[in-house]
Amino acid sequence: MASPDAPVSACRFSTRISIRWLPESAAQETTDTIVMSVGEWYLDLRMEKSTGKIDWAIAGQRLIESQEPLQVSFTHELDSQNSFESADCGTFVTLPNGDDLETGSMPRPDLPGAPVTEYEEIWRELPFREGPEGAKRGMSWVLESDDGELREGETTLTKTFLGRIWGTYLALEQTQVHKRTKGSNGNWVVSKSGADVSVRREEWSSGWKDRYVVGINGTKLPSMTRTGGFEGEGKGSWRIPGGKVKIEGRQYIVRSFEEISPSLTSRL
Repeated sequence: MASPDAPVSACRFSTRISIRWLPESAAQETTDTIVMSVGEWYLDLRMEKSTGKIDWAIAGQRLIESQEPLQVSFTHELDSQNSFESADCGTFVTLPNGDDLETGSMPRPDLPGAPVTEYEEIWRELPFREGPEGAKRGMSWVLESDDGELREGETTLTKTFLGRIWGTYLALEQTQVHKRTKGSNGNWVVSKSGADVSVRREEWSSGWKDRYVVGINGTKLPSMTRTGGFEGEGKGSWRIPGGKVKIEGRQYIVRSFEEISPSLTSRL
């Protein structure tokens, strides 16, 4: 969360404290995980602490299904584990220490066949890292690559999500094959599969610095470290969900945007 005297933010920035697969009794955490949510869109990167490899990289929409209890579903527009079609809906309860307990079920990738298994995860909100805008202010946004209209049959595309909350930046990219066919009811059905994911995680510390650069295209992903920021960031179309912006020659769709400053609050 932001500083107490700052305008209230619609963003969430959190880390996972532990995961427990039921009915096993031991909770553990072997990853360095951050999740950034700006409006209804999120990026989730989980890196193995022991190897520096990707445990899971996901991005998509964060949709609130109910408030009492709080139930949130997550779409997987990008997924390093290819769990595109699996239902991902968690129920959240706030614990006495302020952490959130999430319960639900999802594929368990460390077991053969990735069986759907019940789980418990503990999440903790993190303070927003100070960025180039200075103390008590910052920009947050999520961009998705503009991949054009899908044609009937198979289409290979490069799906990219870029996200920033103040002084933390993520870039996730995956080559995907989308197959668009008509179902028996006449409606279009899209199935997809994905290759390995490339990622960048950068953090501000008197300048943008790499935290993780992983994958075949990791060094080629749009980077704040190369440019010190993106041209036009926070201006014009950047501020309009559904607007189009260009980064390093490629067009992206603005999915969400927020700016916080002592004198200005502009949010999704």
